Amino acid sequence: MPGCIRLLGVDPGSLKTGVGIIDVRGNRISHVHHGVIRCARGDFDTRLMLLFSSLKQVIAEFSPDAAAIEDVFVSKNVASALKLGQARGALIAACGEGSLRVSAYSPTQVKQAVVGFGRADKTQVQHMVRLLLHPPEPLAEDAADALAVAICHAHHTPMRNRTGSSS
Repeated sequence: MPGCIRLLGVDPGSLKTGVGIIDVRGNRISHVHHGVIRCARGDFDTRLMLLFSSLKQVIAEFSPDAAAIEDVFVSKNVASALKLGQARGALIAACGEGSLRVSAYSPTQVKQAVVGFGRADKTQVQHMVRLLLHPPEPLAEDAADALAVAICHAHHTPMRNRTGSSS
């Protein structure tokens, strides 16, 4: 039986960032940790530093082997998309600082992997994450999304390992 791999999933946001950690052993996944990094409104540079340092702390505490992050969803609000991209960059930098390889998945890929339908709504994603992982406490939407990103990565990792491809 293959060894256990610990995966970090990140659902980026400039005000709230979801983090979720799962262990994968063969085709079994189990919940390790979930949470939300909350940033107060205000100075954007300070928020980016908080995201970076908070994710570094999670990485130091739980020692994941790899990380996955959701791609930026581009909406009509360009300013929000740019801020989200910068927040995502700070989070990826924290992963790099922790020597983690980071894979990116689109929201559609995440929903497809967890729910089986790429246009699933957030309630469906939360429900499936609860069914698959049985977390010990209620799941905030952002934390559920982060766990879903980790689950998506778990589903894609075996194929990536067999083919030697990377993201």
